[in-house]
Amino acid sequence: MKNIVIYTSRKSSDIAQTVSEIEDSNVRLEDAEKLRDYEALNPGVVIIEDVPNVKDVLMVTKFKAPVLFIGETFKGATVRAIAFDYVKTPVDNQELIIRVKNMLKIRELRDKLKTLATTDELTGLHNRRYLLERMEQEISRAKRYATPLSLLMFDLDFFKVVNDIYGYEWGDVLLKSVADKLRQVIRKEDILTRYGDEEFVVALPNTSEDNAFLFAERFRKEVERMEFIPAGEEERHPITISGGISTFPCLPDTEEDANTIIRYAEHALYNAKKRGKNKIVQFSHLDLGE
Repeated sequence: MKNIVIYTSRKSSDIAQTVSEIEDSNVRLEDAEKLRDYEALNPGVVIIEDVPNVKDVLMVTKFKAPVLFIGETFKGATVRAIAFDYVKTPVDNQELIIRVKNMLKIRELRDKLKTLATTDELTGLHNRRYLLERMEQEISRAKRYATPLSLLMFDLDFFKVVNDIYGYEWGDVLLKSVADKLRQVIRKEDILTRYGDEEFVVALPNTSEDNAFLFAERFRKEVERMEFIPAGEEERHPITISGGISTFPCLPDTEEDANTIIRYAEHALYNAKKRGKNKIVQFSHLDLGE
C-alpha cells in the first residue's frame, strides 16, 4: 500500500479525491501544522497543498520522501528531499496523477536500492553496512534506557573443507541453511547479519550476556544436529559452529561504539577457535592479558 499524505490548512481537498484513484494507494489528509511530523506516517509521497509559512518549515525539515507542491513555485527556499516537483494551479487532474505516480516510483526505486545496498545477495540477510548503522542506534538506546545489548558472532568450523571437498555450490547451500535456521530462532527486534564469508552476527537488544549465552548454546547444538548431506553422499557431513559474545557495556570507563562491540565478540570467537572449536565463549570471561 502506497501512503499519500496531503498537508493542508483546508477542511477538505479536491486533490485527495483525485489521487485516491491511484491503484493500491492510501490517501490521508493531515493538518498543515503537522507537516514537521510527516515521517511518522511513512509516506510514499508528501503533498503540500496549503501550508502557511511553508518556507519556515522547509528550513528545518529534511524529507526522506518525495515532495509534491501544489501551486505556484516560490523562490528563496531550499527543499531538502529525495525528490520534489510542482503542480501549478488550477490543477490539471491528469497531470497531478502522473506527477504523484512519478514521485511514488522514485520512492519505490530508492527503497529497492537501499535494500540492495544493505542486503547480502546469497543469504538475503542484512550485511555489515546495515549492522553498523543499526548498532549505533541500539547502543544509543541501551545508554538511554540503561539496558544491555548483546552481540553474537558465529563462525562455521572447517568451512573451507566443505568448499574443498564438495565445491563452492554446496558451501553456498550450507550458508543458506544456517541463515534460515537463524531466521527461525531470532526475535523480531534482533538484527541478523552475514558478516563475512562464513561469519554471522546476531545483535540482541535488551538481552543480558547470560541470556545471550543460552541462546547461542541452543543454536550451537541445533547446528551440531544438522542434516547436511551433499549430493552423491550417503552420510551427513558433520557441521559445527564456534561463537563469541560481547555485551554492552563491556568494559568500565571505556568509550565503546559499534566497531568496539563487534571487535570484542570477534576476540571471543577466536578464543573459542583456539579452544578446539564447537564452543561459545563470552568476552567477559576472557583473560585480556593472554
